[in-house]
Amino acid sequence: MGLPDGSEHGTQQTQALLSATQEMDLERRDYHVERPLLNQEQLEDLGHWGPVSKTHPWRTWFRCSRARAKSLLIQHVPVLGWLPRYPVREWLLGDLLSGLSVAIMQLPQGLAYALLAGLPPMFGLYSSFYPVFVYFLFGTSRHISVGTFAVMSVMVGGVTESLTADEAFVQSLNATVDDARVQVAYTLSFLVGLFQVGLGLVHFGFVVTYLSEPLVRSYTTAASVQVLVSQLKYVFGIKLNSHSGPLSVIYTVLEVCAQLPKTVPGTVVTAIVAGVVLVLVKLLNEKLRRRLPLPIPGELLTLIGATAISYGVKLNDRFKVDVVGNITTGLIPPVAPKTELFATLVGNAFAIAVVGFAIAISLGKIFALRHGYRVDSNQELVALGLSNLIGGFFQCFPVSCSMSRSLVQESTGGNTQIAGAVSSLFILLIIVKLGELFRDLPKAVLAAVIIVNLKGMMKQFSDICSLWKANRVDLLIWLVTFVATILLNLDIGLAVSIVFSLLLVVIRMQLPHYSVLGQVPDTDIYRDVAEYSGAKEVPGVKVFRSSATMYFANAELYSDSLKEKCGVDVDRLITQKKKRIKKQEMKIKRMNKAKKSQKQAASSKISSVSVNVNTNFEDIKSNDVEGSEAKVHQGEELEDVVASNQEDAKPPIMTSLKALGLPQPDFHSLILDLSTVSFVDTVCIKSLKNIFRDFREIEVEVYIAACYSPVVTQLEAGHFFDESITKQHVFASVHDAVTFALHHRKSGPKSPVLATKL
Repeated sequence: MGLPDGSEHGTQQTQALLSATQEMDLERRDYHVERPLLNQEQLEDLGHWGPVSKTHPWRTWFRCSRARAKSLLIQHVPVLGWLPRYPVREWLLGDLLSGLSVAIMQLPQGLAYALLAGLPPMFGLYSSFYPVFVYFLFGTSRHISVGTFAVMSVMVGGVTESLTADEAFVQSLNATVDDARVQVAYTLSFLVGLFQVGLGLVHFGFVVTYLSEPLVRSYTTAASVQVLVSQLKYVFGIKLNSHSGPLSVIYTVLEVCAQLPKTVPGTVVTAIVAGVVLVLVKLLNEKLRRRLPLPIPGELLTLIGATAISYGVKLNDRFKVDVVGNITTGLIPPVAPKTELFATLVGNAFAIAVVGFAIAISLGKIFALRHGYRVDSNQELVALGLSNLIGGFFQCFPVSCSMSRSLVQESTGGNTQIAGAVSSLFILLIIVKLGELFRDLPKAVLAAVIIVNLKGMMKQFSDICSLWKANRVDLLIWLVTFVATILLNLDIGLAVSIVFSLLLVVIRMQLPHYSVLGQVPDTDIYRDVAEYSGAKEVPGVKVFRSSATMYFANAELYSDSLKEKCGVDVDRLITQKKKRIKKQEMKIKRMNKAKKSQKQAASSKISSVSVNVNTNFEDIKSNDVEGSEAKVHQGEELEDVVASNQEDAKPPIMTSLKALGLPQPDFHSLILDLSTVSFVDTVCIKSLKNIFRDFREIEVEVYIAACYSPVVTQLEAGHFFDESITKQHVFASVHDAVTFALHHRKSGPKSPVLATKL
C-alpha cells in the first residue's frame, strides 16, 4: 500500500517507521569475522607495511614561480584574496551598518581605555584608528573588532604608572610625566608588535594552545577586577599614589578606603547616573534586540549628554568634577620608539603580546566555527603584530580585540573586516574634526563606561560553579590563575598560571589510571573489570593497560602498578628464587666436596702397596709382576673415581618455582595493552625489557598488544627486539594475544595459524 503524493504527514510516519525498524535491526545485528591470528610480523606482511617517506616542506620554500609568489602574497596579505570576490550586493549594507555601530562603541571605549592605560584620551582614539585599519589588510578573522581593550589597557597602565612614578626615570627621558607615559606606551606597542610578528613568522602560533580556556577566562576575570579597582579613583574623585608589583591591587583598595572621606560628591553622582543610564540602555537593547535594526548607542548618547550637561552646568568649576580637558585635533607625525627603553620593557612586552594574541585568537576561532570559515593562527599573530608595530610609530598603545564590540559587529550584520575599516574611518573623522568637542566630558562618565563594559567578564565568576560540577582540575587552574593574577599582578600572574597549568598536565600524565582488563562475554572487547561487572578475566591470562602514554616520568610507576595489579610480589619472588637456587648450588658443592674427599681417601689406601724386599731374584721378579698388576688395578680404580667425580660435578639443579617450593602465579601469560602509548623513549624501552625479564623469571610469558606502527618503529630503532623478544610477541589486538596465549602456554611464539572467530 502506498501513500498519496504530497502527504507530508504520511511521509513523516513512514520515515519514523523505517528509522525504528532500522534501529531494531541494529540492536539485533551481529557481525562475524574469521581471520588468521596476527602478530606484528604477519600483520606487516599481510598489510605490506613500509616506512613512510619523509617530506621536507622546507624544500618548497626556495622554489620560485608565479603561482607560488601569488600564493605567498595572498597568504600574508589576505585582503587581496577575499576583496576581489566580495559580494557587494549581499554584504555591503550589513558591513556599513556594522561598522557604524562598532565605531559608536569604539569612540567612548577608546577615550575611556586611554585613561585606563594612564594616557591622555586622544591616544585612545589613535589606537582605535591605525591598528584597526592595519588589521583590515592582514587579518583572517571576519568578525573580531580590533582596537582598545580593557585587559590590555590595564596591563599597559601598570607599566606606565610604575615606571613614571620614579622621578629619575622621567628626568632621563627629558619629558613631563604625561609625555613619559606616552613614550613608554608607544615603545611598548612597538615591542609587542615585534614579538608577535616574529613569533608569527616562525609559525609559533601554537603557543596559545598552552593557554587553556579556564586559564584565559580566569585571567580576564582577574584583569577585570584590576580594571574595576583602577577606576575607583575616577568614581570617587580622589587622588591615589601609584602602586605596582605584587599586592598592588590590595594596596590600592586599602588606600581608596583611607581616602573615602575626601570623596567629591559631584563625581560620585555623575558616575552613578551615567552607570544607571548605560545599564538601562543595555537592558533595553537586549529586550528589543529582534525589533531594532541597530542597537541603541547608549555609550555615545551618554557621552554626548554628559558633555553637554558638564559644559552647561560647569561641573568642573562648581562641583569639582574632573573632566577630560583639552583634546588636540588632527593627526600626528610618526615617531621612532625609544630604543633605550627596550631592555626595561622587554619582559612586559612579551607578556602583553601573549595575552593579546590569546584573547584575539580565542574570539576569532569562536566566530570562525560559528560561520564556517578558517582562521590562520600564525597569520593572526602576524596581523595583530603589524597592528601594534605600525601603531607604535603613531603613538598608539598595545591593542587586541574587544569581546563586546566583536559581538556587536557580528550581530549587526558584519560579514568582513570592511566593517572594521568603516569604523576606523569614523574614528578618523573624530580625530580630525570632532575630538575637541569632548573636552568637557567628565572622567567619571568614562569610568562608568569602563565598569559597565566589564559585565561580560564579571559574569565569568559563574565558571566556578560550572567547573565544580564538570572538572575540578580545571577549577583548580581557574582559582590559582585568579588568585595569582590578583596578588602578583598581571605579568607575574600569567607566568605563574601557565607554569601551574603545565605542571598539572605533567602530574596527570604521571598518575594515569591503571587497570586489569577482562573480556566482555561473547565479544573481542576487553574492559576494566573494576568498572564493568560483566567483564571477566580470562583464566591464566592477565591483561594490563594504562590510560596514558609511557615515558621517562612514569615508566617506573607503570612497572610498579603492573606488579601490584597482577597480585604477585614479583621482586620478592625473584629474590627468593635466587636465594634457593644459590642455596641449592652451595649444597651440591658441599656434597661434591665430601664425595671428592672420600674418593681421595679410598685412592690413597689403594696406592699404598707393601713390598717385601727379598734378595732372591725370583721374589723380586714375582714382586715386580704383582706390583705391575697392582698398578694396573690401581689405575683402573683411579679412572673410575675420576669418572664418578665428573658425573657428580654437574648434578641437575631444580630452577622451577614448583621444584623450589615457591608459590606459582595464578596466570601463565601477561599481555600489555599499549593502545594508549603514542611514543616511547629509551627509559620506556628499558622498562619494557625489564618487565619481560622479571616475569619470565617467575614463569610468565609476556606479550604486547595493540601497538601502533610508529611506536613499533620506535621500539625497533631503540633495539628493543632481539633473540628473546621478537615481533612475534607483538599482536594486532588484545584478543589476538589472548587467543595465542591460551593455545601456546609456555611453548613460546612460533608461527600461529589459529583463526579468531567473533
